[in-house]
Amino acid sequence: MRVTFHRLPDHQWADVLIERDDGVVYRMHAGPVTAHAPHDLVHFTVEDALGMSDGIWGAIAGGVVFRSMTHVSGRRPPHAAERSAELIRANRDRLQRAELIGGFVERAAAVPDADLDRLAAQQGADPLSGTGKVAVRRAVAALRAAQETWAALPVGAQLTLTWPRHRRMVPLERKVQRRGPTLRRAS
Repeated sequence: MRVTFHRLPDHQWADVLIERDDGVVYRMHAGPVTAHAPHDLVHFTVEDALGMSDGIWGAIAGGVVFRSMTHVSGRRPPHAAERSAELIRANRDRLQRAELIGGFVERAAAVPDADLDRLAAQQGADPLSGTGKVAVRRAVAALRAAQETWAALPVGAQLTLTWPRHRRMVPLERKVQRRGPTLRRAS
């Protein structure tokens, strides 16, 4: 999936162009532009660095269409809206966790490396539990690099990134109810 962030003059409302692997293109409203990395770029960078398939970008790659997204072109698959709603419903906790992780790594990127452990301890319920310090430091380094790239991007330029196909959210297997043999009464 190709994702293009446009660097507009500060304080203009930005959008992100999303070209999914199935050929469907969406425009996602992204809020006002500043020299700081956009919220959606933060998520893209962090989720990519952590190898997440169950975050915001893995969800979009898997077929989720958030309210902030507008269809631009391409034929949407049959039942796309229902599939999107089902993915959101089934993965709501994972999507909320992705929001927490993105925010945590963004805060961590703003402090010196020596303070990362202290910040994690202050967090309380650690959204990155089980992720490991090495992965957190990798995500922080990736985000800092993305922030530098964005800050250096001239107005009018764009940053196009690729989300790996193998890292998309997939629907949970639906449980198939098995029925026993049907008994028929002999007439």
